[in-house]
Amino acid sequence: MKTLAIISQKGGVGKTTLATALAVAAEKDGKIVAVFDLDPQASATFWKDTREADTPAVVAIPPSRLQHVLKAAEDTGCDLAIIDAPPFAKDIAFEAAQRADFILIPTRPAVLDVMAMTKTLELVGHYNKPAAVVLTFCPIQGREIADTELAVKQLNAEIAPVRIHNRVAYSRAQQTGLTAQEFETDGKAAEEIKQLYAYACMHLFPTKIEATNVVRPAKLTASRS
Repeated sequence: MKTLAIISQKGGVGKTTLATALAVAAEKDGKIVAVFDLDPQASATFWKDTREADTPAVVAIPPSRLQHVLKAAEDTGCDLAIIDAPPFAKDIAFEAAQRADFILIPTRPAVLDVMAMTKTLELVGHYNKPAAVVLTFCPIQGREIADTELAVKQLNAEIAPVRIHNRVAYSRAQQTGLTAQEFETDGKAAEEIKQLYAYACMHLFPTKIEATNVVRPAKLTASRS
Protein backbone atom coordinates (compact mmCIF):
# COMPACT_ATOMS: atom_id res chain seq x y z
CA MET A 1 0.00 0.00 0.00
CA LYS A 2 1.13 3.53 -0.79
CA THR A 3 0.23 6.64 1.17
CA LEU A 4 -0.35 10.11 -0.27
CA ALA A 5 -0.53 13.00 2.19
CA ILE A 6 -2.04 16.36 1.28
CA ILE A 7 -0.62 18.94 3.63
CA SER A 8 -0.72 22.73 3.94
CA GLN A 9 -0.29 25.00 6.92
CA LYS A 10 -2.95 27.31 5.44
CA GLY A 11 -6.65 26.64 5.09
CA GLY A 12 -8.78 27.20 2.02
CA VAL A 13 -6.28 25.86 -0.50
CA GLY A 14 -8.30 22.87 -1.73
CA LYS A 15 -6.84 19.98 0.28
CA THR A 16 -10.14 18.13 0.61
CA THR A 17 -11.07 18.80 -3.01
CA LEU A 18 -7.82 17.21 -4.14
CA ALA A 19 -8.04 14.33 -1.65
CA THR A 20 -11.52 13.27 -2.73
CA ALA A 21 -10.93 13.85 -6.45
CA LEU A 22 -7.69 11.86 -6.45
CA ALA A 23 -9.39 9.08 -4.48
CA VAL A 24 -12.11 8.77 -7.11
CA ALA A 25 -9.48 8.90 -9.87
CA ALA A 26 -7.61 6.05 -8.19
CA GLU A 27 -10.81 4.00 -7.94
CA LYS A 28 -11.42 4.51 -11.63
CA ASP A 29 -7.89 3.21 -12.14
CA GLY A 30 -8.87 -0.01 -10.38
CA LYS A 31 -7.34 0.70 -6.98
CA ILE A 32 -8.86 0.17 -3.55
CA VAL A 33 -8.68 3.56 -1.84
CA ALA A 34 -9.29 5.01 1.61
CA VAL A 35 -9.28 8.66 2.63
CA PHE A 36 -8.31 9.42 6.23
CA ASP A 37 -9.70 12.74 7.40
CA LEU A 38 -7.51 14.25 10.15
CA ASP A 39 -9.10 17.70 9.98
CA PRO A 40 -11.37 18.59 12.94
CA GLN A 41 -13.64 20.37 10.45
CA ALA A 42 -14.16 16.95 8.82
CA SER A 43 -14.77 18.36 5.34
CA ALA A 44 -13.94 15.08 3.62
CA THR A 45 -16.27 13.22 5.96
CA PHE A 46 -19.07 15.69 5.24
CA TRP A 47 -18.44 15.15 1.51
CA LYS A 48 -18.81 11.40 2.01
CA ASP A 49 -22.03 11.89 4.01
CA THR A 50 -23.58 13.69 1.04
CA ARG A 51 -22.29 11.15 -1.49
CA GLU A 52 -24.64 8.53 -2.92
CA ALA A 53 -21.87 6.11 -3.92
CA ASP A 54 -20.55 3.79 -1.23
CA THR A 55 -16.93 4.36 -2.18
CA PRO A 56 -14.30 5.60 -1.71
CA ALA A 57 -14.12 4.97 2.01
CA VAL A 58 -13.66 8.15 4.06
CA VAL A 59 -12.84 7.82 7.74
CA ALA A 60 -12.46 10.64 10.27
CA ILE A 61 -9.80 9.68 12.80
CA PRO A 62 -7.74 11.33 15.54
CA PRO A 63 -4.09 11.75 14.49
CA SER A 64 -2.94 9.43 17.26
CA ARG A 65 -4.69 6.57 15.44
CA LEU A 66 -3.12 7.21 12.04
CA GLN A 67 -0.38 4.59 12.23
CA HIS A 68 -2.86 1.96 13.39
CA VAL A 69 -5.50 2.66 10.74
CA LEU A 70 -2.92 2.75 7.96
CA LYS A 71 -1.72 -0.69 9.02
CA ALA A 72 -5.31 -1.93 9.19
CA ALA A 73 -6.02 -0.56 5.71
CA GLU A 74 -2.97 -2.28 4.30
CA ASP A 75 -3.93 -5.56 5.94
CA THR A 76 -7.38 -5.42 4.30
CA GLY A 77 -5.93 -4.95 0.81
CA CYS A 78 -6.04 -1.17 0.37
CA ASP A 79 -3.83 0.01 -2.50
CA LEU A 80 -3.76 3.73 -1.75
CA ALA A 81 -4.37 5.70 1.43
CA ILE A 82 -4.89 9.45 1.12
CA ILE A 83 -4.39 11.62 4.21
CA ASP A 84 -6.31 14.89 4.35
CA ALA A 85 -4.36 16.89 6.96
CA PRO A 86 -5.71 20.00 8.73
CA PRO A 87 -4.16 23.47 8.43
CA PHE A 88 -2.24 25.14 11.24
CA ALA A 89 -1.70 21.90 13.22
CA LYS A 90 2.04 21.36 12.92
CA ASP A 91 2.11 18.21 15.04
CA ILE A 92 -0.55 16.55 12.89
CA ALA A 93 1.27 17.58 9.72
CA PHE A 94 4.45 16.00 11.09
CA GLU A 95 2.55 12.76 11.72
CA ALA A 96 1.05 12.77 8.21
CA ALA A 97 4.41 13.52 6.60
CA GLN A 98 6.10 10.76 8.54
CA ARG A 99 3.64 8.15 7.23
CA ALA A 100 3.55 9.37 3.62
CA ASP A 101 5.26 7.98 0.54
CA PHE A 102 4.55 11.19 -1.37
CA ILE A 103 3.25 14.61 -0.29
CA LEU A 104 1.27 17.20 -2.22
CA ILE A 105 1.34 20.76 -0.90
CA PRO A 106 -1.58 22.74 -2.38
CA THR A 107 -0.91 26.46 -2.63
CA ARG A 108 -2.85 29.39 -4.01
CA PRO A 109 -0.75 31.80 -6.11
CA ALA A 110 -0.86 34.55 -3.47
CA VAL A 111 1.63 36.10 -1.06
CA LEU A 112 0.20 34.72 2.18
CA ASP A 113 -0.14 31.26 0.69
CA VAL A 114 3.47 31.31 -0.50
CA MET A 115 4.55 32.14 3.06
CA ALA A 116 2.54 29.20 4.41
CA MET A 117 3.88 26.97 1.65
CA THR A 118 7.44 27.80 2.72
CA LYS A 119 6.66 26.71 6.28
CA THR A 120 5.06 23.50 5.02
CA LEU A 121 8.10 22.70 2.89
CA GLU A 122 10.32 23.15 5.94
CA LEU A 123 8.03 20.87 7.94
CA VAL A 124 7.89 18.00 5.43
CA GLY A 125 11.61 18.37 4.76
CA HIS A 126 12.21 17.15 8.29
CA TYR A 127 11.47 13.61 7.07
CA ASN A 128 13.13 14.01 3.67
CA LYS A 129 10.03 12.69 1.93
CA PRO A 130 9.37 13.37 -1.77
CA ALA A 131 6.96 16.28 -2.06
CA ALA A 132 5.64 18.70 -4.65
CA VAL A 133 3.79 21.99 -4.58
CA VAL A 134 0.58 22.05 -6.62
CA LEU A 135 -0.92 25.42 -7.50
CA THR A 136 -4.66 25.64 -6.80
CA PHE A 137 -7.38 28.23 -7.48
CA CYS A 138 -5.25 29.54 -10.33
CA PRO A 139 -6.63 32.41 -12.40
CA ILE A 140 -6.73 31.86 -16.13
CA GLN A 141 -4.36 34.80 -16.62
CA GLY A 142 -2.14 36.91 -14.43
CA ARG A 143 1.40 37.33 -13.18
CA GLU A 144 0.65 35.62 -9.85
CA ILE A 145 1.23 32.14 -11.25
CA ALA A 146 4.64 32.94 -12.73
CA ASP A 147 5.69 34.72 -9.53
CA THR A 148 4.64 31.75 -7.39
CA GLU A 149 6.36 29.23 -9.64
CA LEU A 150 9.55 31.30 -9.44
CA ALA A 151 9.28 31.39 -5.64
CA VAL A 152 8.95 27.59 -5.55
CA LYS A 153 11.96 27.22 -7.83
CA GLN A 154 14.02 29.50 -5.60
CA LEU A 155 13.20 27.23 -2.65
CA ASN A 156 14.55 24.26 -4.64
CA ALA A 157 11.18 22.56 -4.33
CA GLU A 158 9.44 20.49 -6.97
CA ILE A 159 6.31 21.91 -8.50
CA ALA A 160 3.61 19.74 -10.02
CA PRO A 161 3.29 20.30 -13.77
CA VAL A 162 -0.50 20.49 -13.42
CA ARG A 163 -2.28 23.67 -12.33
CA ILE A 164 -5.66 23.43 -10.65
CA HIS A 165 -7.65 26.41 -11.88
CA ASN A 166 -10.46 28.24 -10.16
CA ARG A 167 -13.28 26.37 -11.89
CA VAL A 168 -16.88 26.18 -10.75
CA ALA A 169 -16.97 22.41 -11.31
CA TYR A 170 -14.83 21.87 -8.22
CA SER A 171 -17.08 23.72 -5.78
CA ARG A 172 -20.35 22.48 -7.25
CA ALA A 173 -19.15 18.89 -7.17
CA GLN A 174 -18.07 19.12 -3.53
CA GLN A 175 -21.52 20.35 -2.50
CA THR A 176 -23.18 17.26 -3.92
CA GLY A 177 -20.77 14.52 -2.83
CA LEU A 178 -19.18 14.30 -6.25
CA THR A 179 -15.79 15.16 -7.70
CA ALA A 180 -15.08 17.45 -10.62
CA GLN A 181 -14.54 14.54 -13.00
CA GLU A 182 -17.90 13.06 -12.00
CA PHE A 183 -19.77 16.36 -12.11
CA GLU A 184 -18.49 17.26 -15.59
CA THR A 185 -16.86 14.20 -17.10
CA ASP A 186 -15.42 15.91 -20.16
CA GLY A 187 -14.66 19.26 -18.54
CA LYS A 188 -11.35 21.01 -18.03
CA ALA A 189 -11.40 20.35 -14.29
CA ALA A 190 -11.74 16.63 -14.99
CA GLU A 191 -8.68 16.77 -17.22
CA GLU A 192 -6.69 18.60 -14.54
CA ILE A 193 -7.47 15.89 -11.98
CA LYS A 194 -6.62 13.16 -14.49
CA GLN A 195 -3.22 14.72 -15.11
CA LEU A 196 -2.55 15.36 -11.42
CA TYR A 197 -3.40 11.75 -10.61
CA ALA A 198 -1.01 10.54 -13.31
CA TYR A 199 1.69 12.78 -11.87
CA ALA A 200 1.11 11.49 -8.32
CA CYS A 201 1.26 7.90 -9.59
CA MET A 202 4.63 8.66 -11.15
CA HIS A 203 5.90 9.08 -7.58
CA LEU A 204 3.74 6.51 -5.82
CA PHE A 205 3.78 3.66 -8.35
CA PRO A 206 6.76 4.46 -10.60
CA THR A 207 7.19 0.94 -11.99
CA LYS A 208 3.55 0.80 -13.14
CA ILE A 209 3.43 4.10 -14.99
CA GLU A 210 4.23 4.37 -18.66
CA ALA A 211 6.12 7.53 -19.55
CA THR A 212 3.68 8.36 -22.31
CA ASN A 213 0.85 8.76 -19.81
CA VAL A 214 2.56 11.26 -17.51
CA VAL A 215 2.81 15.01 -17.87
CA ARG A 216 6.41 16.05 -17.34
CA PRO A 217 7.25 19.23 -15.44
CA ALA A 218 7.73 22.22 -17.67
CA LYS A 219 10.85 24.33 -17.26
CA LEU A 220 10.16 27.19 -14.85
CA THR A 221 10.97 30.67 -16.00
CA ALA A 222 10.68 34.16 -14.62
CA SER A 223 8.50 35.32 -17.48
CA ARG A 224 5.24 37.05 -16.62
CA SER A 225 1.95 36.96 -18.42
